[in-house]
Amino acid sequence: MASTDLSLLDLTDKETREKLSLWDRRTDATAPLTEKQMDSVLEIRAAAETRSVPSELPIEDLCSLSSRSLQSPFTATVPASTEDVLLKGFQMLEMENDRIETAQQFFAWFAKLQTNMELDESAKYRRTRDDLNSYQEQCDAILKDVNAALVHLDSLQKQYLFVSNKTGALHEACEQLLKEQSELVDLAESIQQKLSYFNELENINTKLNSPTLSVNSEGFIPTLSKLDDCIEYVSSHPSFKDYPVYLAKFKQCLSKAMHFMKVYIVNTMQSLTSQLTKRDPMGLTNADNAFTLYYVKFRAAAPKVRSLIEQIEQRAEKISEYQQLLDEIHQCYLDQREQLLSPCITSTITDLTKQNSKDHCALVRSGCAFMVHVCQDEHQLFNEFFSKPTSKLDELLEKLCLSLYDVLRPLIIHIIHLETLSELCSILKNEMLEDHVQNNAAQLGPPFDAVGKQMLGDVQGRLVYRTHIYIQTDITGVTTPPSSCHLCVNSRLLPLSSRQQQRIAQSLKEEQMKQMPQEAGFPTCSLKTLIEEETATQAAWNHLVCKHLCLLRICTACGIPTVRRTLVCLSKLYRCIDRAVFQGLSQEALSACIQSLLKASDIILKNKTQIDGQLFLIKHLLILREQIAPFHTDFAIKEISLDLKKMRDAAFKILNPKAVPKFFRLNSHNAILEFLLEGTPEIKEHYIDSKKDVDRHLKFSCEQFIQQQTQIFVGNLEEFLTKVSALKTMAVQGGPMYSLSQQPWAQPAKINDIVMATYRVMKSKLPSTLQSMSLYLANRDTEFILFKPVRNNIQQVFQRLHNLLQEEYSGEDLQIIACPSVEQINLLLSVNK
Repeated sequence: MASTDLSLLDLTDKETREKLSLWDRRTDATAPLTEKQMDSVLEIRAAAETRSVPSELPIEDLCSLSSRSLQSPFTATVPASTEDVLLKGFQMLEMENDRIETAQQFFAWFAKLQTNMELDESAKYRRTRDDLNSYQEQCDAILKDVNAALVHLDSLQKQYLFVSNKTGALHEACEQLLKEQSELVDLAESIQQKLSYFNELENINTKLNSPTLSVNSEGFIPTLSKLDDCIEYVSSHPSFKDYPVYLAKFKQCLSKAMHFMKVYIVNTMQSLTSQLTKRDPMGLTNADNAFTLYYVKFRAAAPKVRSLIEQIEQRAEKISEYQQLLDEIHQCYLDQREQLLSPCITSTITDLTKQNSKDHCALVRSGCAFMVHVCQDEHQLFNEFFSKPTSKLDELLEKLCLSLYDVLRPLIIHIIHLETLSELCSILKNEMLEDHVQNNAAQLGPPFDAVGKQMLGDVQGRLVYRTHIYIQTDITGVTTPPSSCHLCVNSRLLPLSSRQQQRIAQSLKEEQMKQMPQEAGFPTCSLKTLIEEETATQAAWNHLVCKHLCLLRICTACGIPTVRRTLVCLSKLYRCIDRAVFQGLSQEALSACIQSLLKASDIILKNKTQIDGQLFLIKHLLILREQIAPFHTDFAIKEISLDLKKMRDAAFKILNPKAVPKFFRLNSHNAILEFLLEGTPEIKEHYIDSKKDVDRHLKFSCEQFIQQQTQIFVGNLEEFLTKVSALKTMAVQGGPMYSLSQQPWAQPAKINDIVMATYRVMKSKLPSTLQSMSLYLANRDTEFILFKPVRNNIQQVFQRLHNLLQEEYSGEDLQIIACPSVEQINLLLSVNK
């Protein structure tokens, strides 16, 4: 029974699927099912089978439920309420007394039930079919009516298209007419607009020929603008008829208008000049009056013409006639200003020249300051009239500045003092060009800068020329006779005791420390002092020399002033001329100074002592080296020379062929050929460095001083030691064996005489040597550095002597020799230190 029920279930599913397939079998199915929809139907069917039957279920549903209940193998499990429902269903089918006990009975019952159900269902479908047929008939009627309506609409559409085409053609014709009408209107307006420029000719002529016309009237500027527009338009359309005629007429009107403006502006400026000239026909010399009349009057009249000038300036870039008119107005303005200013400037410069006839620096400073104010005031006044600059103003100001240059140049080229020339360079370079011109480049740049540089170049050229002469006359050409101030004062120092000389040296050092706490050199030759006191006179210098007349080193400066002159000269030139020119002059000055010091040192050597000449040279070379250090420049210059050595040798071979070796002497043409090929002169470059020359001479002088002082103190001992060394060398080279004590010149007594003489010389001359060094050098550090090699040489000589005596002599001979110990020598040197 269970298998039968399962087969029935499968059969039902199969039938369901077949019915579902019939749903989509028609090719014109209105609602085909998808796979998902078909699965959903099966799931709904399966779910419906397991649900309980509600009490209000209709008879059809009860019949189907009863059939499913009977088919189920689990009929015993049906609830009581369900059985009641089934009974009611069987009663409705009049089968309440039938019982299904076999399958055949069930199938019979099921067939009967299915037939009843089909009859019930077909009645509903038949009704639906009848309804649908009636609907179809209605739809056919409607479709017929619609087709008839479509035919009418088609006819209406054709008629509409015909009417629409006609209307569009009419519309296009109307638009074309409107377009042609607008084009004609535009053409008429364009013609009218073009004719307006030509029609303005008569109006402009009428206004320009009016006797009441004034350039200051309200209508003049608009008329001028219309005239400019007309000229611009006519000029840009040369293809128009009568183009040359109208352009010429407009140009005539423009010339007339510009003539009115020019006459008004020129008359205004000439009237101002005439009024100012009548006030003072001889020229105004008072600066206040000049400012009041020459500037205030013009500034008061500037607004009257500035509006016209602005109109001209605005049109000058586009129309050449306006540019020409502007140039003429500029020239007129500048001519009037020159007519007023030239006499005033000439008079003022003349007064300044008279007031400062003996002070060139004050004259240059005041004259340049005056021209600076003139340039600034003229620029300001020019800006009152014009808004755009012109180069003609700079030309006028440069011309006015040249009047100052013409007055100052004859004075400059006759100045002979380096101090005045250097101060003039400082005034022109620092005060005028760097301060005034750089701070007011727009107003002073072109005119005053050019004249100032030209004047500065003249001053610098004059300064260089006078420096060359100064070097030749006051440095190179200086002579120092033996009876100079140096010898005179040195003779005064000789009677002084050592204590008095020490006091003099100490007072000198104290005075030096007061004047220059950071300088150890010659105080009056300090670069700082020279630069700060460039204007010091020769009288002040002589007074300073006389103040220290008792000092030997100041007397030498008095007798040989080349160091001071050289340093003063360099300090004057350092900030006044270009670096390259300064290098050449500084090299020349230092070379001349070194040569003068060498000459002076030779004179002192001949007339006094050797140590005086040496210390004099060392001291001044130290001063020179110390004071040129602050000059941040190179004292080396490059010189180019022509080497004619090869030419000389070749010419000598031509003139003297016998001097040529025989194997080179082929014929007479060889020498000529060698002269042509190898006899060309060579160009050689070499550098001259004066700073290195100072160091070289200083080093040589110090070495010479050390060597000579060593020779003075221990020269005899060095000769003795040299003989001993020569004797030992001969013995080493194979000579006879020797015994130093057996040599006649090496006897203990002889050695004692040499040692004692050396010791006496040291004891007697060492204090005077140190005192001379103190008087000349006046610096303890310098004295120590210079004398230290001498002390070392003395110590080394005595040390060598002690070593020799210990090797060659016995104790008794050593007592006879009585050589001072190294400690005693050091003590002697330290006592006199």
